[in-house]
Amino acid sequence: MEGVRVSAATGVLKSLLCKLAALLEGEYKMHKGLRRDIAFLKDELSSMNALLEKLAEAEALDTQLREWRDQVREMAYEIEDYIDRYMNHHIHRDPDKPNAVMGLFWKGVCKVKSFGAHHEMAVQIKELKSRIIEASQRHDRYRLDAMVCSASSNAVRTDPRLPALFVEGASLVGIEGPKDELIKLVTDEEVSLKVVSLIGFGGSGKTTLANQVYQKAGRLFNCQAFVSVSQNPDIRKILRSMLSQIRKEDFPISRSSDEAWLINSMRDFLKDKRYLIVIDDIWSIQAWKTIKCALLENSCGSRIIVTTRNVSVAKSCCFPRLDLAYELRPLTEADSKILFFTRVFGSVEKCPLHLNEISTEIIKKCGGLPLAIITIGSLLTTKSDSREDWVRVRNSIGRGLEKNPHVEEMERILSLSYNDLTLQLKTCLLYLSMYPEDYEVQMEDLVRRWIAERFVKVDGGKNLFDTGKGYFYELINRNMIQPTYINYDGQAMACRVHDMIRDLIISKALEENFITSSGHQTHSLVAQHKVRRLSIDYRGLENVKTVSSMVTAHVRTLGVFGCTGQVPPLSEFPALRMLALDRSEKLEIGYLKNITKLCLLRYLRIEGSCITELPEQIGDLQCLEMLDLHGTGIRELPTSIVQLLQLKLLLVDGAKLPHGIGNMQGIEELSCITVDDSTSINLLQELGGLTRMRILGLKLCMSAHKTSTRYVDKLVSSLGKLGSSQLERLSVKTDGRLIGIPFGSWSPPPRLLQELITSDLCLCQIPDWMASMASLTCLQIGVNRVTQETLLVLGGLPVLLSLTLNSSQNAEPKQRLVVSNNMFRCLKRFLLYCEVGLLTFEAGAMPKLKALEFQIVALEAKSACIAPDLGISNLCALSDLCLWIDCQGEKAEEGVHELESVIRIAASLLPNRPTPYFHRLY
Repeated sequence: MEGVRVSAATGVLKSLLCKLAALLEGEYKMHKGLRRDIAFLKDELSSMNALLEKLAEAEALDTQLREWRDQVREMAYEIEDYIDRYMNHHIHRDPDKPNAVMGLFWKGVCKVKSFGAHHEMAVQIKELKSRIIEASQRHDRYRLDAMVCSASSNAVRTDPRLPALFVEGASLVGIEGPKDELIKLVTDEEVSLKVVSLIGFGGSGKTTLANQVYQKAGRLFNCQAFVSVSQNPDIRKILRSMLSQIRKEDFPISRSSDEAWLINSMRDFLKDKRYLIVIDDIWSIQAWKTIKCALLENSCGSRIIVTTRNVSVAKSCCFPRLDLAYELRPLTEADSKILFFTRVFGSVEKCPLHLNEISTEIIKKCGGLPLAIITIGSLLTTKSDSREDWVRVRNSIGRGLEKNPHVEEMERILSLSYNDLTLQLKTCLLYLSMYPEDYEVQMEDLVRRWIAERFVKVDGGKNLFDTGKGYFYELINRNMIQPTYINYDGQAMACRVHDMIRDLIISKALEENFITSSGHQTHSLVAQHKVRRLSIDYRGLENVKTVSSMVTAHVRTLGVFGCTGQVPPLSEFPALRMLALDRSEKLEIGYLKNITKLCLLRYLRIEGSCITELPEQIGDLQCLEMLDLHGTGIRELPTSIVQLLQLKLLLVDGAKLPHGIGNMQGIEELSCITVDDSTSINLLQELGGLTRMRILGLKLCMSAHKTSTRYVDKLVSSLGKLGSSQLERLSVKTDGRLIGIPFGSWSPPPRLLQELITSDLCLCQIPDWMASMASLTCLQIGVNRVTQETLLVLGGLPVLLSLTLNSSQNAEPKQRLVVSNNMFRCLKRFLLYCEVGLLTFEAGAMPKLKALEFQIVALEAKSACIAPDLGISNLCALSDLCLWIDCQGEKAEEGVHELESVIRIAASLLPNRPTPYFHRLY
């Protein structure tokens, strides 16, 4: 696809180079010839990788370059397949034999096997060596290095943002509101310099909006300038342009003037001027810091408008006034229709009746993005008024649009954002095309898959998961994916991919043979090479295209959504490393019978309540690192699972563990495991030995006689050992029965714990050690009574963001609780599920609280004259409010209505104007 840089380093070469280095440095017994050949492969591939990374900077590729790149990539895949099989054979251990004679026999057998494996490996490596030599000679013969430099330097293109600067204001739709808001921001009477950051998706209309504000408000300033920055800015050229525009008169500026001279000249000129500067499309914080040097901070009411696609850059520009980071919202449905129908038919009224419904569906797929609406509208002007033609266009959106001049222009604009990503982020973004259209992708699931695919590289002291989360949030910051389900800490727990970005990454994934999609009648990507990653979407489809025509022997990742009887058998995927069967309610248990033959499998996800058991031979999967069984009906794991020594993650829905889990020393996440009457004390003791555990979820289903001191003490002792190691998140649920757990004896305190969810349990009081929890951000806990002392202890936790307090007892008389201004300084969500007489908030209390839900007694509130609105007016950041009012003892409805009215008025005066939700009890 023209205009999109090549991201050839999609993981395989870097991963392969690491494995080749491990082979040479590790304890792998190879003869000298084989070792020399592997060293040769490593050196040659390292050189080729350097060139492939240069290709990522080229705007367009010559046919020979593209062909060479594809050959190197496919060779790397094949070499990695051979290396993985060899390494897997080397680490495989035969079971212990009962006597010395048999031991000698098996030792001899292993030697024969090893000799055969080494011989086969040597033959295959020599064959691949000859192919690499041929590729290297081709590289030299065609002088590909020079071609790369030429491709990088000669790609001069027209700035795709230029049309936005010359569009007529009368033809714009949905811009009046944002334009008026921005004009108000830049023309107020504040005398200090103000920087307004305008953030938006590529093609959302940032440049157009900034230009309209510039044209309308510019006359109120002494001087003004509008400059575009781009991804690789020529700072000297930008400064010359700014200086030329603000001076207006014919003032010669030498092209040889250096940056320091230009900066000093601008600062000197602007020191007593009220200026308006628009810096359009800035990509990096460093570029902003350099340009900012020239923009003197005076007291004349000067204004700077910055447009960017990157949230981090936007915040840096307007820091510390983060409230001046203005996010451009998508067009409303009404404005989208006006823009679309005007573009296609000239006006809304001229749309033919038979195209009305399909037009609405197309508009919805454009997601309020002006560029998409204009592009698809322009595409449709080339089509007939046949409904069938329009349906084809609708079906192609989000699945790889047809080639068309208008579409290519949109791809060029969106590709600017793609080009700005690092190679690792490009790879991670491309991987999202594994998921079906409009699929809500869970952050944790996506990050785990990235890790299993070896896309995530550890950064500093972080672990792999935290680094992968950083990738996820960076893609959100850059407006490449759309966040959904915002958590208590303000971070997204899931995302969706805009259909236009999806079109872009599908094109790239197909071009680089990264992902092949199949299964949909209107969306079956034909692989031009051997299939490496295969995504099949069978959901809600009756007539599904099969993959029988594909060669699946080289598929390393298989993702299936909505399994049917048409899913190819696992025996056809011998090279599989990743298997995800999502929403597979029709999957038959027998489908998994061959899973143990997938000796390279390292990630397995099965979702389907019809799956109630795993094959006993699951322990043979010695490479398995992640096993996700959420959504299955499995309640007991096979005994062989303890043989999975590489396993780092095990997710189930209340299954029981077998004995021997102490062998699984690599486990980092284990959830949610059932502990019931059949669970032995020895197993609880083994649990405490898994000292790499970061995340643990338990479900307690014990009867009264099992909650004896000895049994429960062993559980608490094991939790104490985990807490003193790596434990970051702990969740303890019950089956509804009250179980007393002496958490007060937890020693030493879990110093790294960030989340503690034990709301199903009921503690006598808050343990003393909880006051020292310096890392705790989320707490859900149940206590017999919530008292003022409870709030004092928890209110001092330094980084607590979310607090849920439960109480099972109805205390008499009802407690009156006060949240003072020195408590809960970071809290963003507070849910109090217990009967209190009154809860009031002092001035300055909970300054960052966004969500609040609690219950009070109406009669108590009426008799207290301290704060008629309970101090709701003091919660300056509040945006969600839910109040349960106990009406017992309050005979007159007017009293309850008056309380609600006072709180409603107080909420309306807050900055976020939350709408209170009231629930009346009794």
